[in-house]
Amino acid sequence: MTYCVGLLLNAGIVMLSDTRTNAGLDNISTYRKMFTFEDPGERVIAIMTAGSLSVTQTVIARLNDAIEDPEDESSILRVPSMLKVAETVGAMLSDVSFEVSSKMDRMNQGASASMIVAGQRRGGPMRMFLIYPEGNFIEATEDTPYLQIGEHKYGKPILDRVITVETSLDEAEKAVLLSMDSTLRSNLSVGMPLDFTVIEEGTFRIARTRRIEAQDEGFARMSHAWSDALREAFQRIERL
Repeated sequence: MTYCVGLLLNAGIVMLSDTRTNAGLDNISTYRKMFTFEDPGERVIAIMTAGSLSVTQTVIARLNDAIEDPEDESSILRVPSMLKVAETVGAMLSDVSFEVSSKMDRMNQGASASMIVAGQRRGGPMRMFLIYPEGNFIEATEDTPYLQIGEHKYGKPILDRVITVETSLDEAEKAVLLSMDSTLRSNLSVGMPLDFTVIEEGTFRIARTRRIEAQDEGFARMSHAWSDALREAFQRIERL
């Protein structure tokens, strides 16, 4: 399984993904699920993936091929808007999902994937989209400034309670990490290491990116502090 979360705020974009890929209890591996693309000063795009690894790896490979071909106008670094980026990724995801599923149908198996695509181009606003396996998508809005894919239910409550478009990047980092911590504690199919990325509004580049390993002391301190705070709050609440 997977958990990926992206926040679209006035100050920028914050994204976090796990790296565990589970093909059965005895077949657990680590694969990157966050991918970034930059034309520094002109355009920055980040993509997070969930679902069939064969589908997502093929989509990312084809997107990279288009970027490397200077004559390919469908490259996500050359299309004229973030909406066109979402449409391009959606069409690619739909095509690859169909191709892979057609081959797997003979064995009564299926393959599907979803993606979060976010970024900004010079002259345009920051935007974030959730791309479904069929290629259609929805967009993050001021009312709902975050999107999730994968095992999202455990990490959703904190986002609902604390995230608005006015949330600072520092507070947003804390929120996505605690959202992930809740998911890690409740679902063993989501696992570390984690990949974290920040895009600041109007910079058109990756502001910060890091990989958080299982032994990361800062993440462990945050996890313990969150558990302690929840226990203390629970004990203070009076019965009905």
